[in-house]
Amino acid sequence: METAIIKIGNSKGLRLSKTILEKYNIKDKVEMILEKGQIILKPIDKPRKNWESAFREMNANDDDNLLLDDVFDDENFEEWN
Repeated sequence: METAIIKIGNSKGLRLSKTILEKYNIKDKVEMILEKGQIILKPIDKPRKNWESAFREMNANDDDNLLLDDVFDDENFEEWN
């Protein structure tokens, strides 16, 4: 399918038909993947879908530890006063 790039203010954009939006269940956002000379658009229904269950599983597996300390050894709290 060929479609035109349109001017939107100082930018340019791509117009998707209502039929395509409905067929692929595209609401407000899409994930844009740049890969091997292609641009792939994937619908996003809920950006953080299933995060809650993933976090619970991480906690149950004791896999939710900080990767970095929240306070560094050389941190000087006096400079913030």
